[in-house]
Amino acid sequence: MKKYISFTSILLASALVISLFTFSSKEYADNLSILENLKEKYSIFALPKPTNSLYFANERAPLENPDIWERYDKELLKNTYWQSNTLLLLKRAAKYFPVIEPILKENNIPDDFKYLALIESGLENVTSPAGAKGFWQIMKSTAKEFGLEVNSEIDERYHLEKSTSVACDFLSAAHEKFSSWTLAAAAYNMGRSGLQKQLNRQKCEGYYNLLLNDETSRYVFRILAIKEIIENPKKYGFQFRSEDLYKNIPTYTVKVDSTIDSWAEFSNNIGINYKILKIHNPWLRQSYLTNTSRKNYEIKIPSSEAYNLNVQKTSSESKPSDE
Repeated sequence: MKKYISFTSILLASALVISLFTFSSKEYADNLSILENLKEKYSIFALPKPTNSLYFANERAPLENPDIWERYDKELLKNTYWQSNTLLLLKRAAKYFPVIEPILKENNIPDDFKYLALIESGLENVTSPAGAKGFWQIMKSTAKEFGLEVNSEIDERYHLEKSTSVACDFLSAAHEKFSSWTLAAAAYNMGRSGLQKQLNRQKCEGYYNLLLNDETSRYVFRILAIKEIIENPKKYGFQFRSEDLYKNIPTYTVKVDSTIDSWAEFSNNIGINYKILKIHNPWLRQSYLTNTSRKNYEIKIPSSEAYNLNVQKTSSESKPSDE
């Protein structure tokens, strides 16, 4: 019985192979033709190892070390071949770097740290699982430590200029502690005390000599990779025109030092709408402002023409007559 079953199984398997070969021969040839055409139009290349030295904030990355090269190559490949995401980062960088760069310069922070904000948030006002918020992904405790206002109505972690200044303060203090901008970047990710603990435990110096958690181990290499691509986009296959990049919309400032019952009504009265007000002032977290302390806030207002708006004022002067 067992021999019969085994012999039958062999016959069935042989018949199946023959039928599949006969059935798929034309399809196989068609697929080969498609693959050949695809190879002519699209190829995926390994990226050559840089021949020049690589620097973050004027501190050299030792790419001659095989583990350092592999970690950098991993991030470079991911950012090169995740084209849609990297192209979005290129577009947003054109919009927001001109705001960030002068603040870094004013605070004597190396220009390369603008790429830290880019990898932290993609230059979007996101919230991390741990509760860090804004472009610079600042925790609530850190925000309050460095003087940002954070409550139910106001969260200045979403204020680009103010949060950039706080990031500068943190990085400056970290650099003073560790005497290295690369270590300052690592400390931004894992905290100063956590980094110091690892330096003491492992009895070595420098970011590239440390064994760190997965996220911090990737951190500086993510910065280095996106910096390389954004500074040399065509080298990595990114093609765009200047008009394809996002642009910052000019605004003027309105000072508010009183209670605002409705930001929607406020917006309409100055010729924009609630959505546009929140786009330019994401740190306003409610539809109103209590402001019992009479603090002075600066509200950014774009012109209505920038958004092609035709918002009518809701005052009594704009209401139609009963006559």
